[in-house]
Amino acid sequence: MADIGATVETYWATAQARDWRAFGATLADDVRYELPQTRERVLGRDGVVRFNAEHVGEWSLEVERVITDGDQAVSWVSFSVDEEETQAISFFTASADGRIQTITDFWPTSYEPPREREHLVERF
Repeated sequence: MADIGATVETYWATAQARDWRAFGATLADDVRYELPQTRERVLGRDGVVRFNAEHVGEWSLEVERVITDGDQAVSWVSFSVDEEETQAISFFTASADGRIQTITDFWPTSYEPPREREHLVERF
């Protein structure tokens, strides 16, 4: 089995490069991509490639960290679209041949914390 961590690194690098052919090569034919916050699901390699290739706005990403355990990986990515920045956590599982079988993306929405807890935290 291929190293899922290396496959995830390639997934993100090829997305950043807009190399959709190489991006698709990281995915199993029957890959399942889910976004719990929006309750969206995309099935199949062609659908996942198209979903990413047609993302609107001028975007860029940087991988902060990839952690693996057997046939699973999680990544933390900094993502900017136009002038807005956010962070994402993505969970991956590998197929038998080492390509990505499932992706679950969590894209948190930034918000200003309540003033009532200012005395408890340090802002960064």
